[in-house]
Amino acid sequence: MRSNRDDDWDDEAPPPPPFADAPPPPPDVLPQGEVYDWYIRGLDLLEGGNPAAAVTLLTHAANSEPESRSVREALARAQFDSGLYDEAVQSFSWIISINPADDYAQFGLGLAAAKIGDLPSAVEHLALAAAMRPDITHYSTALRGARAALAASR
Repeated sequence: MRSNRDDDWDDEAPPPPPFADAPPPPPDVLPQGEVYDWYIRGLDLLEGGNPAAAVTLLTHAANSEPESRSVREALARAQFDSGLYDEAVQSFSWIISINPADDYAQFGLGLAAAKIGDLPSAVEHLALAAAMRPDITHYSTALRGARAALAASR
């Protein structure tokens, strides 16, 4: 006898992700060089005022070296400078999940959270950054701004 369980929809294998059977990209689509080269070129692009191009290159680097904190920080900075604030929040959050004492990641997450309108989170992370490094005045300046924006929004 066949049970009703055999007819359940959740017994079926999930469909493959889109393009799972697609061949890998041709070599001319991937950046030339190694991950370190991508990282250095990405930093150069970011410092040269081209954060969108840096995001593209640093995303390749982050996909190849997903555990690299320095690549993630550079990517987060490029995302922020490109106006990709939700993505920057994710990247800075990843860094903080690995090292909660990273004052720069706390600062970056606070700024990105403020840009997307999450002022309570912005104040929390900016306060942590300012407490960790009271010698860095732009941390406390950003915290005062976020606190004022939060108070004004209530």
